[in-house]
Amino acid sequence: MRVRFAPSPTGYLHVGGARSALVNWVVARQSGGVLVLRIEDTDEARNRPEWTEGIVTALAWLGMTPDQYEGPYLQSDNLADHQAAAQRLYAEGLAYYCDCTRDAIVARTGDQHRGYDGFCRDRGLGPGEGRAMRFRTPDEGTTVVDDLVRGKTSFENSTLEDFVLVRANGSVLFLLANVVDDMTQGITLVARAEEHLSNTPKQQLLWAALGHEPPAWAHLSILVNEKRQKLSKRRDTHVSVEDFRDEGYLPEAMRNYLMLLGWAPRGDREIVSWDTIVEEFRLEDVNPSPAFFDVKKLRAFNGEYIRALAADDFARACQPWLESPAASWPADRFDPAVFAALAPLAQTRVSLLSEITAMVDFAFLAEPAIDDASWAKAMKEPAEAILADAQTAYEVTPWQAGELRARLEEIGTSYGMSLGKTQAPVRVAVTGRTVGLPLFESLEVLGREQTLLRIQRARERLAGLT
Repeated sequence: MRVRFAPSPTGYLHVGGARSALVNWVVARQSGGVLVLRIEDTDEARNRPEWTEGIVTALAWLGMTPDQYEGPYLQSDNLADHQAAAQRLYAEGLAYYCDCTRDAIVARTGDQHRGYDGFCRDRGLGPGEGRAMRFRTPDEGTTVVDDLVRGKTSFENSTLEDFVLVRANGSVLFLLANVVDDMTQGITLVARAEEHLSNTPKQQLLWAALGHEPPAWAHLSILVNEKRQKLSKRRDTHVSVEDFRDEGYLPEAMRNYLMLLGWAPRGDREIVSWDTIVEEFRLEDVNPSPAFFDVKKLRAFNGEYIRALAADDFARACQPWLESPAASWPADRFDPAVFAALAPLAQTRVSLLSEITAMVDFAFLAEPAIDDASWAKAMKEPAEAILADAQTAYEVTPWQAGELRARLEEIGTSYGMSLGKTQAPVRVAVTGRTVGLPLFESLEVLGREQTLLRIQRARERLAGLT
């Protein structure tokens, strides 16, 4: 079994492309076969070298390191083979030259949406300036695409126009280049997105015309957003693997979720190991219907994977965000020991690794960054009195989370308030927000001196506002 992933380097790696890559990787692993990475870089106007590097890097983040595949090969390196195949088809009468412009075709057919009308089929034109080469599709018969996902789909040959193989400028089009590369690289199965299904009868005809049996086909369903529109770089906020990586998704969560788009493991399970996916996945079990790419569900998946990490692994995973220039604290104020104490508290509360900075920043800032909405909500009467009582109590309370909780609970009782309401002004005074890590464990890590200082400053701010 030889399969391939053949993206174009025209942008970031789309999550739909990533799913196709993973499917091919799984099939190769199941069969003991080979995955080929081919970069289809023949569109010179849109290709950029950095996109190729980005594809390789994004695949590596997903776990597909270079030792997992052959390549990357560049399609542009195979130009001579593409041109030779085109000339062979022409020499055998299976292709012909055409000098029709689009305007001329529309003038003849009266329909700007109609395909090519075969005008140059029998004109006997040879190669020349302004002449493209077209494939002579059969006038009769049916081309049947036997698809592992979709079953058999029939295409009447009479509905297939004589499509262009080589442009007038000599550049070879995707349809032919793709087929020739698959032949020379020995591809036995093509698993790709549904959008290529309409190309498949044309490519199958090319395989036959060039004297080869076509590969097996498997066209995966398109990914759609919550409005059931095709997931698009132009329309949707998050569509690239790099977007999700940079936001703090784990590759294991992304792999698991992408493989569940149109397929499910046995039993009532969704979060499963990669080895389980490799063992159970079958192309024949993939649903051909459009698959909803649910970001909320992916986020929930990611939270589950984060909570399953060992404590040391979670701390390591957070490092890129903790060390980022975008972190809100000065680099010299970051204390690894303090973070190690806070990390277990944060691990159960973040769904994205990027959320870690907002969870722990209070511990590394000289003063907490006060959220105005949180302040307005928490600092209502009797907030000043609660802060004053807490400051007095915390000057002598043993500095342990349980003791700190008990003292504040006693203060709340004296005002007829629940602990939840009593701790709100203390939380905002110390952390700047109404939501965050467990308060009393945070105070224990922060220390008595900083806690008392922040409560005092909050009281001063309150006094200045009254």
